[in-house]
Amino acid sequence: MNIFHSINEFHSDKKTIVTIGTFDGVHLGHAAILKKLTQNTQNETFESTVLTFFPHPRMVLQGKSDLKLLNTINEKIELLEKIGIDNLIIHPFDEKFAELNAEAFVSTILVDHLRVQKIIIGYDHRFGKNRTANIDDLISFGAQYGFEVEQISAQEIDEISISSTKIRTALEEGDIQLANEYLGYSYFLSGTVVKGKQLGRTIGFPTANISLEEDYKLVPQNGVYVVQAEIDCKTIYGMMNIGFNPTVQGKQKTIEVHFFDFEADIYNRKIQVAILQRIRSEKKFESIELLTKQLEEDRNFSRNYLQNLENK
Repeated sequence: MNIFHSINEFHSDKKTIVTIGTFDGVHLGHAAILKKLTQNTQNETFESTVLTFFPHPRMVLQGKSDLKLLNTINEKIELLEKIGIDNLIIHPFDEKFAELNAEAFVSTILVDHLRVQKIIIGYDHRFGKNRTANIDDLISFGAQYGFEVEQISAQEIDEISISSTKIRTALEEGDIQLANEYLGYSYFLSGTVVKGKQLGRTIGFPTANISLEEDYKLVPQNGVYVVQAEIDCKTIYGMMNIGFNPTVQGKQKTIEVHFFDFEADIYNRKIQVAILQRIRSEKKFESIELLTKQLEEDRNFSRNYLQNLENK
C-alpha cells in the first residue's frame, strides 16, 4: 500500500476509484465498503484509493474536542493495508482546508490530483465549506467532470453508524466481546513499555507498563482483561489491568500487563496488546495478600479461558 501524507504528495499513472471517510475502527461495516473499492480495481486498470483526514475534522472544528478514536493513525494504516488498498492518502485537516468550497474540492482534489474515475460514497455524504454540498451535487459534478458516483445505501451507512456507536459504547462499558464482534478483530492498544513502580514484581506478578501511542485513543473501561501480544514473532498471553491501582493508593491511571511464562526485558519496546476477554472490574483490596490471591484467581481464569479458546 502506498501512503501519502498529503493530497499534494499523491501521484499515480492510473486513474483512481476513490472513497472518502474517517474509517475509525476499520470495522466490519467499513470492510464491506472497502471491499467494493477493491472489487472495482481487480482488473488493475484503476487503483483503489482511500482519502482520509487527520486530525479528525471534529478535533479542528470543535476546538478542544473530547473525541476519542478507536484507532491511532498508525493503527488505521496497518488495518487498511491488510484489506489490500492500493493508496492511502492522509490529508492534514485544518481550517484552511475546511474553507474549500464544493466545486473547488471536486475539481482540484478529485479531478486534478486524484484523477478520479469513480467515487464510492454514502448517500448522506456532505462536503465543501460548511458541508453545504450533498450526493446530488456530487452526481452533477460527476456528469460535468466525467466521473461516476456509486452510492452506498442507507442501510449500509446505518449499519456502519450503529457499529461505530456500539463499539465505542461497548468499550466504555467494558463489553470487549461485543466490541470485538463488531470490529471483526480484537481491539488493541499500541504503546511503549515504560518503567513503573515495579510493585507487581514484589508479589510475583511483574508487569509491563504501557504508555499509549496517542492520547486520543479510546481506552476500555477500567478493569482486568485477558490479552495477547506478538513479541519477537511469538504470541504471548497475559492479563492486563486498566485503572488506578487503588489497593496501593495509585494516583494516576495506568495500563499494566502481566505476561504469562515470559521474562524478557522489553523496556522501551513498542508493542500492541490485543484484548480478548474481560475478567472483572478494578477493585480496592484491604491488603496486599488479598490482592495477590485475587491476581492468582485472575491468572487461573485467564488460563482456563485461553484453554477453552484453543479447544474450540
